[in-house]
Amino acid sequence: MNHETRERLMGVSVATLATALFKRGLRNQVIQGVHPIRGKGVNMVGPAFTLRYMPAREDRNQLVEFRNPDHPQRVAIEQCPEGHVMVIDSRKDARAASAGDILVTRLMMRGGAGIVTDGGFRDAATIATLDIPAYHVTPSSPTNLTLHEAIEINGPIGCGDAPVFPGDIIVGDDDCVIVIPAEIADEVAYEAVEMTAYEDFVVERVKDGATIIGLYPATKDENLDLFRQWRDTKNR
Repeated sequence: MNHETRERLMGVSVATLATALFKRGLRNQVIQGVHPIRGKGVNMVGPAFTLRYMPAREDRNQLVEFRNPDHPQRVAIEQCPEGHVMVIDSRKDARAASAGDILVTRLMMRGGAGIVTDGGFRDAATIATLDIPAYHVTPSSPTNLTLHEAIEINGPIGCGDAPVFPGDIIVGDDDCVIVIPAEIADEVAYEAVEMTAYEDFVVERVKDGATIIGLYPATKDENLDLFRQWRDTKNR
């Protein structure tokens, strides 16, 4: 992805991005129900690389499948490009784990930018200590073979009710995760930086005792004048 776009998205919140996308008519881009296993204090940003699960059929999903070198779950971990975020469609079902600490560690060592599932991870406490952002619904202990079969690598998926296409830009902060369509990522990132600057100005004004009426949103020209002065002073 564009380096400048990545840098811009590192400094904006998912909430701000949601507003920017809402202005473009996109209302369902937040991945619902997922949260960071542990907040990293820095955004997760990268293009999506996807894995889709389907309901498991018992005769196809015995423990012996873990010995299969072509098992899609393992292959996906080995194919996810450096700097990408692996996004897993686990059917919004956290009863069985989407992955565990060994696979997530391997993704980290290969340079993955993060991992997201609308299910759960096993070994979540260990994953929380790794130097890779990880988002899920809740910890899961049983292996995914009990309920889910990894069936497709890097195709369109739904994750937490959000549509995710390979290459879409994934941004996660310490609250949640959002999906930005790839074709508008540059313009959305630029706008979000501008919105963030104004929001930071507003917070300072509110802490100084200013009313939000006419300030947030900016419906009084005097506030826009003050904002321009603030930007010059703050080099924003």
